[in-house]
Amino acid sequence: MTLKRIAVVGAGGFAREVAWLIREINRVTPTYTFVGYLVSDLARLGPHDSADEVRGDLAWLDTHRGEVDALALGIGTPGPRLKVSSDLEATHPDLTWPALVHPSVIFDAASCTLGHGALLCAGVIGTVGVVLEPFAMVNLACTLGHEARIGRGSVLNPTVNISGAVVIEEGVLVGTGAQVLQYVRIGAGATVGAGAVVTRDVPPCETVVGVPARPLKRP
Repeated sequence: MTLKRIAVVGAGGFAREVAWLIREINRVTPTYTFVGYLVSDLARLGPHDSADEVRGDLAWLDTHRGEVDALALGIGTPGPRLKVSSDLEATHPDLTWPALVHPSVIFDAASCTLGHGALLCAGVIGTVGVVLEPFAMVNLACTLGHEARIGRGSVLNPTVNISGAVVIEEGVLVGTGAQVLQYVRIGAGATVGAGAVVTRDVPPCETVVGVPARPLKRP
């Protein structure tokens, strides 16, 4: 079996978690060879980045195209996820973005849909009819109710609970431990604060916090 050579875009803490996710997949079914990390700007590498495993910036793909088959997005915030993935899809349309699912994830594969570049991290439980649009990311120990939809590039931080038929539009960030009740829609670009309980629709680009969640009052 030929293993797919995969590079992770990003080099920080979440990128390392994605590399671990790849190792965990390989532990069950050998699928990938990890090539290393790629970053947007080498000059911005910091002390918390895995600099010793960075192969280069994104231009590295132009001169080393024969060394990689697939990419995974190791960026943990929605805006950069959307921009970098869009840019790379435009410049390297031949590279694949596999959906990566940790072996511990439980969901109904027969009725759920995972877009390319989607990530389901360790301990996630989904039920039926769940849709993850491309580059959506569901972090550790989240739950996804029936027919929930997670929009392109949206990020659910650890231990978020999404109830049935919730719609999360593109580029949304849902903070750690937040709860979103059934049939709620969260508009594109919105942010849900950590620990918030969302009981009603959230407009696009709104930030909501608290229990129940209300728009953040800014000074």
